[in-house]
Amino acid sequence: MTVRVMLVSPAMNAALREARFEGDAPLDRSGRERARAAAGLVPETGLALSGPSERCRETAAALGLPARTEPALSGWDMARWAGRALDEVAAAEPAAVAAWLGDPSAAPHGGESLHGLIGRIGGWLDALDGPDGTVLAVAEAAVVRAAVVHGLGLPARAFWRLDVAPLTLTELSGRSGRWNVALGRPPAGPPAGSTW
Repeated sequence: MTVRVMLVSPAMNAALREARFEGDAPLDRSGRERARAAAGLVPETGLALSGPSERCRETAAALGLPARTEPALSGWDMARWAGRALDEVAAAEPAAVAAWLGDPSAAPHGGESLHGLIGRIGGWLDALDGPDGTVLAVAEAAVVRAAVVHGLGLPARAFWRLDVAPLTLTELSGRSGRWNVALGRPPAGPPAGSTW
């Protein structure tokens, strides 16, 4: 059976604005407002999921989704770097950051390697079987990027070349071993006269 997986990146929060490694932080006021404004644009689906972070859960709620939390959609585990600014970590641990960026199997932060993230999200993606063949999930940008890398069979280094803006929809359709991808659209296209 062909599965349609729609991944919505969560709305903005302070950690994203400050280029901090994903920590569990709430949406900021602007993020909540934009998510509420997009609520009517989210496609109908048989199964709605949310990553377990507060940002994902708040985005799903603001979008009006009856989403259940899916632990497999956890953001990238950055362990001791979680919540810290990239600039701060790069200044304190330049060799560790270089290893993390250059070697997909490295995890100098003590958490999950890039290969580990891609493998975990790829396993979730390949095991999907939505009730009507459609799944909608609010998931951190790193999860969306990992799904695209896995789905298209890209080398891990391609992860760093993918940008996922807040409140955009990335769609994968197909099945294990054969996925097509539509990247970074507003959930259903902006209404006439609006901007994102």
